[in-house]
Amino acid sequence: MDIFAHGLWTAAAAKAVNIKLAEKKQKLLSIPWTTFWGVFPDLFAFAIPFVYIFSGLLSGSLHLSDIPRPHQVEPPTAGTYRVIRLAQQLYNISHSAVIFAAVFLLAWLILRRPVWELCGWILHILIDIPTHSYQFYPTPVFWPLSSWKFTDGFSWSVPWFMIANYSAIVVVYYILFFRKRSKDRASNLT
Repeated sequence: MDIFAHGLWTAAAAKAVNIKLAEKKQKLLSIPWTTFWGVFPDLFAFAIPFVYIFSGLLSGSLHLSDIPRPHQVEPPTAGTYRVIRLAQQLYNISHSAVIFAAVFLLAWLILRRPVWELCGWILHILIDIPTHSYQFYPTPVFWPLSSWKFTDGFSWSVPWFMIANYSAIVVVYYILFFRKRSKDRASNLT
């Protein structure tokens, strides 16, 4: 899924969790931090390659024709650009549930409490499993323990899915906003 949709879904999930936590008078999640962790895997994997390619285009050392197309990067080949291979390695790290679990447990040990906002990261991974095809960054869920990747996913960039995904996001945000307004009205009447 694209990074903007990841951020919107993660923020919506955090808001929905906060509604339940508020009802129980428990500590709320930080929506900005949960959202950050929801986009973190893509930022980690693609920020350095993006800056390299963008600066190369601006300086004239790269041309658009030099940049491999999505269908040319998976599976990786020996002739793949170094920066694309770097992105693939960073993608393995940031899109692994094993790495997520290790970081989550390490944070818990250090801070002596679970950092629930980190769950935005695992939500990102879970969303990516079915929304990436083998031709474009399949999700390496169990890396480095296994190289298995879900191969029957579909590309999140197909128009029907983009329309359905963003339509669902609009509906979810409407429900979250409408629910809050109705509760606010009800509390003002009492």
